[in-house]
Amino acid sequence: MSSPHAVPSYLTPPDIGAWGVYLEQIDRVTPYLGSLARWVETMKRPKRILIVDVPIERDDGTVAHFEGYRVQHNTSRGPGKGGVRFHQDVSLSEVMALSAWMTIKNAAVNVPYGGAKGGIRVNPKTLSKAELERMTRRYTSEINIIIGPTKDIPAPDVNTNEQIMAWMMDTYSMNQGSTASGVVTGKPVSLGGSLGRHEATGRGVFVVGCEAAVKRGLEIKGARVAVQGFGNVGGVAARLFAEAGAKVVAVQDHAATVVRSSGLNIPALQAYVTQNGSVAGFPEAEQLEDASRFWGLECDILVPAALEQQIDRDNAAQIRASIVLEGANGPTTPEADDILHDKGILLVPDVIANAGGVTVSYFEWVQDFSSFFWTEDEINSRLTRIMREAFAAIWALAEEKKVSLRTAAFIVACTRVLQAREMRGLYP
Repeated sequence: MSSPHAVPSYLTPPDIGAWGVYLEQIDRVTPYLGSLARWVETMKRPKRILIVDVPIERDDGTVAHFEGYRVQHNTSRGPGKGGVRFHQDVSLSEVMALSAWMTIKNAAVNVPYGGAKGGIRVNPKTLSKAELERMTRRYTSEINIIIGPTKDIPAPDVNTNEQIMAWMMDTYSMNQGSTASGVVTGKPVSLGGSLGRHEATGRGVFVVGCEAAVKRGLEIKGARVAVQGFGNVGGVAARLFAEAGAKVVAVQDHAATVVRSSGLNIPALQAYVTQNGSVAGFPEAEQLEDASRFWGLECDILVPAALEQQIDRDNAAQIRASIVLEGANGPTTPEADDILHDKGILLVPDVIANAGGVTVSYFEWVQDFSSFFWTEDEINSRLTRIMREAFAAIWALAEEKKVSLRTAAFIVACTRVLQAREMRGLYP
């Protein structure tokens, strides 16, 4: 999207993509920051950007090169924290925005991290497992100079998983000469990963969704839920809603949209996707030929849990949900925010709705440092408490200031980040 801000030389105006969305969100919160507004330009400039070439030898002996990124947006409150995504559409603007949203998210739930993000511009489905490992290890070696357990801690994101994190941890450890389990989170439990981490983001979406439903007077039992994205976030959230008695009436993924008014059998759908790679052709549901019809389906809770900028000015008016629960990062544009607000739809923003993942990543990091590990019940209990308390504080501020939940979350987060910036001062 276009932006009235001065565009850094490494982005191309007028369309600066997801970064432009983030800048507009910062503009909306600035009037509420009081004296801290003098520091707000800090939020509009990433602290550090590393762009790397990732060359690998393919299985056929040829050499391929991929673009890699690691962006550290802000580290005023602690080390950088954020995922690594492998996707063919990864761009610098996107990674900048994602790192900035991580800064906001970490501060909103008050974990002691700054924001960071990374990615490689690649379709991982075109690589063999051996090629994927070589690419991951080369990328880790290239960004090795700026990551570390007390500097910047990567985690899984789109198209990355605990195996990718294991390779990253091993590569970093080999370069350091000692095992550094705390350099990444989302690792296998056998390598210092945390119980509950795999489901944490989806569980956080469910917990916050239940809290929002209470505020709206909506019973979860019998509520109709539509989910876009059926991966680690959308799939887990859909299962938890179904287990709580909700009816998941629609699921959309990269290949198809399946609907069933009486509610989809989520365990059966998950098993089908595991075997077939998509919801397409699921025999127990109707498949929509026109994917755009997904946004106009009748439901109570809509969960966009795929990629950013999915809800825009063109489809926001179609939405008939009572609550939009952002499971993905940045799925709604500012224009769509306004449209949903005017329609009376409650939008629960990504920076609180999907913060469960980074919260349990924080638990994992703490456990790695102490070499003392908690039970899954302890993890889930602590996650639920933190998510509920964070949502309650943001809701109260939104009521007090008469602003949206997104603006309230940004007020809470920016205040914490900029207070830290002010107290630390400028060096030298």
